[in-house]
Amino acid sequence: MWQINEAVDKLNGLDVWAQWAFGIVATLLTLSIVRLLMVKILLDFVKRTSFDWDDKLYSPITKRIYIFILITGLLLTMTWIMGEDDSFVISVNPVFQAIFILLSASLLSATFKVMIPVIIDQFSEPSSVTVSGSNSLIIFLSRAAIWFGGLYLALSELGIELLGVLASLAVFSLIIGLAMQQTLGNIVNSFMLALDQPFEVGDRIEVEGKTGSVVSVGILSTKILTHEENLVVVPNNSLINSTIINHARGGGDGAGRRISLVQDIGVSYNEDIDHVKYTILKLMRECPYVLSTPEPRVLLIELGDFAKVFRMFGWVEDYTDEFVARDWLLKNLDEHFKREGIEIPYPTAVEITTESKPEGNQRHKNNSVRMARMQMIKEDKQLVRERASAKIEIESITERLQGVDLDKKERALLEEDLRGLNSVLSMFEAGSDD
Repeated sequence: MWQINEAVDKLNGLDVWAQWAFGIVATLLTLSIVRLLMVKILLDFVKRTSFDWDDKLYSPITKRIYIFILITGLLLTMTWIMGEDDSFVISVNPVFQAIFILLSASLLSATFKVMIPVIIDQFSEPSSVTVSGSNSLIIFLSRAAIWFGGLYLALSELGIELLGVLASLAVFSLIIGLAMQQTLGNIVNSFMLALDQPFEVGDRIEVEGKTGSVVSVGILSTKILTHEENLVVVPNNSLINSTIINHARGGGDGAGRRISLVQDIGVSYNEDIDHVKYTILKLMRECPYVLSTPEPRVLLIELGDFAKVFRMFGWVEDYTDEFVARDWLLKNLDEHFKREGIEIPYPTAVEITTESKPEGNQRHKNNSVRMARMQMIKEDKQLVRERASAKIEIESITERLQGVDLDKKERALLEEDLRGLNSVLSMFEAGSDD
């Protein structure tokens, strides 16, 4: 212990320039040791982890630690040489305290910049709406609050009241707030859309008479790309007050998902119902764009003034193929109806003659009708079984969802299955609504 005291006495007996030199050398030596520890221990640990956020945090944290060491070394050296009671040390001490506060605010701000997106991604659902620019806005507001608190404390150390300066700007702030009323409303409504989740990026929606795919949900507006490749920009204020029809869930990644394909076909009253239904159903199963699961269906929905109206129900895997699938079906339906002798009624002048249809064609049609009737009996029985099975499974999933022991992933999978079953069941029952 006496050796330490003797060394301290020798240092105190040095000239002022020697003391300053010793203080600077000691500070640089401390900085070198800390830097070596950071590189050899902390950096190696950061590189071994699978996270990205620690890599992004390493550089801003280490830089601020190095600055903190330099400033602390300067303050300690000055206090050691001049003494704590020196008027100059007392006068500059608040400046150093303000610098330390600003350094702490800077470190906290840099941490928030990296960690906020990580935290938001951790607690966000994969299928939830992501407002373009929302992370940037949250980061900006958080960092602004941190810097405001840091500046307030730093200026308080220097004897400057920041609130007094801000109070003088109250009238100006009020004018700015009134001028930005619509803009602020759009910003608030963008977060309301993110919470309510009426659609996702990639969905096909209809709003204010415009139908298209959602390409982005911004802080001020939502952009929709129509079939004609027109970009429609809808302010979020208008969107939040409009009725939105979501025709297809596209997914947060922008990849298209399935969409229901519904098409009505009218045939003559002379045609057999089972023959028509089986002809259409067989064609839908052959269509390369129509999914086999859920099963396509054909229902008789109306006995019109001039025609029996059948409705085709199917699912297209990617809603961008909807019009191609409809073109394929209508083209092939026309050809198959001609081949099967099924007539589509349309206004025409009819000349009544005694000529009859060729016997061969009529015999072919009768055979097709008999085969179609037998097949449709099987199809109708299968439809009843699938409908009953879907209802039972829906009840089972609903009961499981009421349990409290489900984790987040299991609940999400069950809800996805429930949505799929409900869509299948609604397709079965769609004809009864008309």
